[in-house]
Amino acid sequence: MDLTVVTYLLYLAVVLPLTVWVGRALSRHGQVFLVDVFYGDERLASAVNQLLVIGFYLLNFGYLSFFMATSAHVDGAREVMEIVATKAGGVALVVGAVHFANVWCLNAFRRRALLRAHATPPVEADHYTTVAPRTYVPPVAPPA
Repeated sequence: MDLTVVTYLLYLAVVLPLTVWVGRALSRHGQVFLVDVFYGDERLASAVNQLLVIGFYLLNFGYLSFFMATSAHVDGAREVMEIVATKAGGVALVVGAVHFANVWCLNAFRRRALLRAHATPPVEADHYTTVAPRTYVPPVAPPA
């Protein structure tokens, strides 16, 4: 059997279970974060979580497929392991970077929503106070 095919099969045996495990972990643990981002709206948080997981799988499986090909000549077990490790590590780095970008964006939404929530007054105003017009006061020249 060609060692390149063995390399591909070993690569898929490593990265596919890893991808499924990470996707499930992100879905399970991300739900709590998303509920907080969306002010306790669990239905919206669940829907966004599902969309993020679907996007994660599509992006990851597409990248796994795209990154699987190699032009290196595979002669032995050492080359097989080096190629598999390099490719699996590259996939993990890219997916990790995308994940951190996602978390950063969601945290920015959360921060903005918290600022907006604190900007509204706690009670409705029932009257207003008139403000005296400002008069112009020329600046005082510094002493010489």
